[in-house]
Amino acid sequence: MSILTSRDNPKVRRWMKLARDARYRRAERRALIEGPHLLAAALQHGHNPVAVLATEEGAADPESGALIARSGLKPVILAKGALRAIVDAETPQGLAAEIAIPDGGAHVGNTVFLEGIQDPANVGAIVRSAAAFAVGRIVLDRQCADPWSPRALRAGMGGHFGLAIRVTESLAAELAAFKGTVVCTVPRGGVPIGQAGLDGNLGWVFGAEGRGLSEETLRRAKLRMTIPVAAGTESLNVAATAAVCFYEASRRIRGQGPNQENELRP
Repeated sequence: MSILTSRDNPKVRRWMKLARDARYRRAERRALIEGPHLLAAALQHGHNPVAVLATEEGAADPESGALIARSGLKPVILAKGALRAIVDAETPQGLAAEIAIPDGGAHVGNTVFLEGIQDPANVGAIVRSAAAFAVGRIVLDRQCADPWSPRALRAGMGGHFGLAIRVTESLAAELAAFKGTVVCTVPRGGVPIGQAGLDGNLGWVFGAEGRGLSEETLRRAKLRMTIPVAAGTESLNVAATAAVCFYEASRRIRGQGPNQENELRP
């Protein structure tokens, strides 16, 4: 059994570039996932990997071995140092895979639009919450962090594979074409979330922390909504805000109705 040991091996260098270079990922339409959890999620949603990478210990692990068998591929065996050079995690789990980035086509359910969110952990956390509450699609502008970066994939915990994810050149055009209610959150002055009308097809719009949404995007929102928080506290992190919004909309769908409380009390 041959083992790739050198970081200068062409295959290793290519995988290193996939892990670190967003432009290269976009050009190749490929990404790297790390660990058995993400590989299991990809396989569960019908996304078979292009290549499976493993250390000897990783390939021998029962859980990882079963996933490798499900992939139908013969794993590329790498030395621990070579795999560590490829993956972004501090403590590699001994298993990784190269996948084709899905085309972000057909979707079911509501849509999330992201503007200028540059923290990949926030992007990934929003993906995770969207998948958990059956949002069908996420559309990001070019200023957002790459949703297929290693950090975003780890934070997404497999949610990427249950959604249609697409990067757009014009978020304004996407919002103009959206057939439904465009909803944004504002720190104050909006309709309290418990009283907001969240019926029909919803297009949630979230922007970067600090800067928030652009005026152009805010003008396109049919509903501006505020999540009440305790007095003296800052606004919520954008990923936490998204999770609260998705949960409230999901709660309404389950027939629990609007919440008449419009403020939080300590």
